[in-house]
Amino acid sequence: MITVRLADAADWERIWPIWHGVVAAGTTYMWDPATRYEQARALWMSGEVFVAVEGDEVVGTALLKPNQPGLGDHVANAGFMVDPSRAGRGIGRALATAVLDHARSGGYTGMQFNAVISTNTGAVALWRSLGFEVVATIPGGFRHATLGRVPIHIMYRDL
Repeated sequence: MITVRLADAADWERIWPIWHGVVAAGTTYMWDPATRYEQARALWMSGEVFVAVEGDEVVGTALLKPNQPGLGDHVANAGFMVDPSRAGRGIGRALATAVLDHARSGGYTGMQFNAVISTNTGAVALWRSLGFEVVATIPGGFRHATLGRVPIHIMYRDL
């Protein structure tokens, strides 16, 4: 059974292996694959962070924050990572549902993803199934580790 809860600072030690593995692959996130531990912690732990827990293991994580400061802070932005060895088991959907509910209850009126990598078909399908639409596509916006330059999608939905 997957439980989603807000993370605390002590959870970073269990988030890091997931974060590092996902980012180092160079296939789904814009961050530099060589990002080091301290910089990664500063990047990821900068907003409201969630963990998906199965038993006593962290199997996924999400970051929720305003997409823009000031007059744009009513639109949320979020990032989601699942332990790659556990993909396809509903962890991403559980995290997404919990974070969307939390964002809505926290007063956000919409959620925007700024760079969904087009070749990350699992993520694109998940977001579409949860009501997100591709509102723009940037050709060649991501330098994929194995495919070269691929498009990125900006996706949005009202909350």
